[in-house]
Amino acid sequence: MLLKKIALHTILLLFLTGCGDSSAKKQIGEQVKSAEKDTMQMDSLASHEKEEKFVLTEENAIDFFFDYQKDLKVNKVKLTTSMGSFTVQLYDNVPYHKANFIFLTRKGYFDGTQFHRVVKNFIIQGGNADDKATPEKRREIGRYLLPPDTRKGYKHHRGTLSMPSSEINNPHMLASPYEFFIVVTNPGSYHLDGEYTPFGKVIQGMEVVDKINKVRVGKGDWPFQNVYIEKAEVLE
Repeated sequence: MLLKKIALHTILLLFLTGCGDSSAKKQIGEQVKSAEKDTMQMDSLASHEKEEKFVLTEENAIDFFFDYQKDLKVNKVKLTTSMGSFTVQLYDNVPYHKANFIFLTRKGYFDGTQFHRVVKNFIIQGGNADDKATPEKRREIGRYLLPPDTRKGYKHHRGTLSMPSSEINNPHMLASPYEFFIVVTNPGSYHLDGEYTPFGKVIQGMEVVDKINKVRVGKGDWPFQNVYIEKAEVLE
């Protein structure tokens, strides 16, 4: 917009030059200089903001999610997949995992990811993908882990939403924030209790979870036909 103003002022200045109006020429010249200065300041600010772009790290993630969850009133997320949709409710007293899941949903991270691990009569695991977009989104959001929170009394009943531990060297079972799994075992998979953090449960559409659990899989329990999370949305 400022560049357009400069162009218009320049045209007017040329016209006035031909008319010999010196006072008007001086006024327009000052306005052009001011507009040029404003443009330079905006470019500088945009460059500074780009350099200061916030990225989550091991050092700042806990403080960030501590603040993020303070006024977080929502606790439901709807996941629309290529095989149907289901809704999960997040536990309020598992604040870091809840805040993380809401944050990533709002950032659009889960959109386009897949249920990349399906173990029959056990779990479906989502949040990863075999494309370039997913690791790029992770780089933009940041590299961090979440501490386990296994002492709130929640067990891995059927329909429980839980978070796997990271695959990196991880003696303290810190959680991989970008992935999650849902238990399909009936009545549950209680051998997972104390090892992983339950942070929610399926409250609607469990039949879709069961349907995903029945797909044919190959090496590494990855489905032969990709099962996509087409959209994840926070229910306000």
